[in-house]
Amino acid sequence: MSTIDNLDAHTPMMQQYLKLKAQHPEILLFYRMGDFYELFYDDAKRASQLLDISLTKRGASAGEPIPMAGIPHHAVENYLAKLVNQGESVAICEQIGDPATTKGPVERKVVRIVTPGTISDEALLQERQDNLLAAIWQDSKGFGYATLDISSGRFRLSEPADRETMAAELQRTNPAELLYAEDFAEAALIEGRRGLRRRPLWEFEIDTARQQLNLQFGTRDLVGFGVENAPRGLCAAGCLLQYVKDTQRTSLPHIRSITMEREQDSIIMDAATRRNLEITQNLAGGTDNTLASVLDCTVTPMGSRMLKRWLHMPIRNSAVLVERQQTIGALQEHYSELQPVLRQSATSNVFWRAWRCAPRGRAI
Repeated sequence: MSTIDNLDAHTPMMQQYLKLKAQHPEILLFYRMGDFYELFYDDAKRASQLLDISLTKRGASAGEPIPMAGIPHHAVENYLAKLVNQGESVAICEQIGDPATTKGPVERKVVRIVTPGTISDEALLQERQDNLLAAIWQDSKGFGYATLDISSGRFRLSEPADRETMAAELQRTNPAELLYAEDFAEAALIEGRRGLRRRPLWEFEIDTARQQLNLQFGTRDLVGFGVENAPRGLCAAGCLLQYVKDTQRTSLPHIRSITMEREQDSIIMDAATRRNLEITQNLAGGTDNTLASVLDCTVTPMGSRMLKRWLHMPIRNSAVLVERQQTIGALQEHYSELQPVLRQSATSNVFWRAWRCAPRGRAI
């Protein structure tokens, strides 16, 4: 691929493209040109294979033909879904200048980066499964682990004490994307997992993490969230939040709090136990006749995801269990009154689309 080293040899438009691509060397760049998103050079070759689209050439720049592939802008969500499902990330570059008043190439900038763990578009999500971004940290005292569901703002951290507990957490949460430090010692623990992202050490610094989290929540400290004395978990959470801000490039007002998950509050199940119990996946790898498929009579995607979380993390705290029972009892008592609402929730996706898109200022 042509690089920024021989920039002067290229046409003005390709100079602009190469500068933007140099900022995102490891991911695909969707470069907006009129009604299409174009990909060039190695990105074009890669996209043609991943998306099964035509690979063509666009004239020449620096004396060489330019490999090119493109997709219509109105169908971009379908193509993004295919790429995300294959573990790819994409930088979306839009035209922000006015062609009528611009001499030379129209000004463009990357407005969003779509990654497997940060998607919130309905077309890209499996609506009845959590889509989590996670970060993992390790020091001599144990592990720190943080997860975020960006569509709901559900932000959690924990501090698994040993390798076995950490492995069980990875199995339970099954993140779509996992951030880890460049010097992470337990490589075998995460080897083969989908969506691995190597991050610089400074993103895991505890002081930076506290500052980032306090800024996000509008607080002076983290005492009120019960996470102040969880340094390893905070290191992971800080890296995760930094990554989300870098990729989304917009305010995230729906991420308002963070919750500590403690080992003593729930039953820890290893991978073999989860597999044999067939909670959400049967022994053949499907979803038929699993515990979740039998119990899931929920009418909304949110309810289905919550039920699966509860099944994968049985609670030890009797007060929480009693509260759930009382809630179910209250709903049963008013079942007939709730029927119109339930029927409407089951047949309409408008509310859920609005709920997902509104916090991030996206169009419904």
